[in-house]
Amino acid sequence: MNEKEPRDYVKRIRKYLGNQKIILNSAGGVIEKDGKILLQRRSDNGKWGLIGGLLEVNETYLEAATREVKEETGLIVRPTRFLGIFHNHNMVWANGDQAHVIGAFYAFEIIEGEPRVDEESFELRFFAQEEIPYLFAEDHREAVKAFFDGVNLPIINENVQSQ
Repeated sequence: MNEKEPRDYVKRIRKYLGNQKIILNSAGGVIEKDGKILLQRRSDNGKWGLIGGLLEVNETYLEAATREVKEETGLIVRPTRFLGIFHNHNMVWANGDQAHVIGAFYAFEIIEGEPRVDEESFELRFFAQEEIPYLFAEDHREAVKAFFDGVNLPIINENVQSQ
């Protein structure tokens, strides 16, 4: 990588492709506690969604999902089941960037910590199924549906980057 290029993978791609539609991989989770799930009201669009984000180079889906949870909530979590791969076919960010986002979602249990808001969130809150607000992304809506439908896929065993 050229030293003048941005380190962030997506920024490097956007440098060459602008805001045209690209394919991106993401990972996230449904974090359950006492029968309720944790949602994030995002600071980039003010809308509710699951905790998660884009994969970095050489990161697996599970590594990305647990990293994003820790970064965005301070929680240490453990996956209990795999919910599936879901698509957000037409994601558009406020700056005009477009993508087809392919996301792997897990159900997580909390091992340690209490949720705390970071710069990516206005608010974190647990919701019962009947209280869940409209979620901004179609992949998030489908993952929550899979969670409450009881989807219980085995946690995929991904090959990790060798050191």
